[in-house]
Parts: sequence; structure tokens; C-alpha cells
Amino acid sequence: MESHTPDFSLDVQGVKGFCPAGELYAKEQIEAETIPVLSCEGPCIRGEIARLAANLVAQEVPTLARACHAEAFFVPHSSMAQWVKAADKTVMIDGCFLKCHGRVLKKLIEEERVVHIDALPLYKKYTDIFSMDDVPEEERKAVAREVADKIIAKLKEEGSVASVVAQSEGDR
Repeated sequence: MESHTPDFSLDVQGVKGFCPAGELYAKEQIEAETIPVLSCEGPCIRGEIARLAANLVAQEVPTLARACHAEAFFVPHSSMAQWVKAADKTVMIDGCFLKCHGRVLKKLIEEERVVHIDALPLYKKYTDIFSMDDVPEEERKAVAREVADKIIAKLKEEGSVASVVAQSEGDR
């Protein structure tokens, strides 16, 4: 099996309409000028930790808000896609070195506007486990908490969205 994939593209079936709740939410985020936070998702423990951590980061930093990656990536006429494409920065928390969602995002917006974080090096566990169900829920939550704390600290440190994070702390 080949261990490297050259760039490729997919044809995605079009869709009529959009998610009414997503439209309202994304329009509110555009108006509030929040920074979208996207994450890896799925049954893999690494994706689940990235998802849980992204939720915590967005909940605890008022200038950040979760965005729906599927709607942003696959419903190009949606307000969710408009929000992600127009934001000054977008935070992408991937679950592992494959950086699947981040690789897609970097084709959607300019790479310099992506704050791309691989969550796995922040906790260094579960490299031989796939299913999130093989890790107890409380342990998943505790690891996600650890990862979220490190991500918030990293955002402050780097300066990529540091002023936004610092500003939000003043609002607390």
C-alpha cells in the first residue's frame, strides 16, 4: 500500500437548501465576528478527544465559536461556509497526524488564516486504540480537558489569535 497520497479532489453531490438552524447560528457568529473553531470528529478516540476539546475551547473563550465542518466544507452557499471563508482566522483542531479536516480547510481558505492544531501531541495516548468506546467516558473527558487547557494556552502564546484570547479573558 502506498504511504503517500498526492493532492486530489472529490466531486460532491450538490444540495438544495441549507440547515435553517445552522444559517441562523452562522449569521449570529458573523455579526459577532467570532473566530470559527472546527475539529476532527468521529468514532476514533483521537477524533473524539479533538471534538471534545474544541467544544471546551469554544465554550470558554467567548470570541471563539464552534463551526460545523460538514456544512462549511460541503454546502458552499451556506452562511456557515461564508463565516469560515470570511473570518480573519479559523482554528482547526485535528485528532492526529493525518490532519484530514485541516488539509481540506487549507484548500478552502488561505493557509495563513488557519490556526492548525494536532491534538495528539498534547496528550500522547491511545495510539494503538481506534474506537472511542474502548476508553471510558470520564477518561475521554479528562484528557479533552487537558488538551483544551493546552490549546487555550497555546493560542495565547502564539499570537495568532492571542489578542482575541486575551481580550476575551478581560471580558470574563
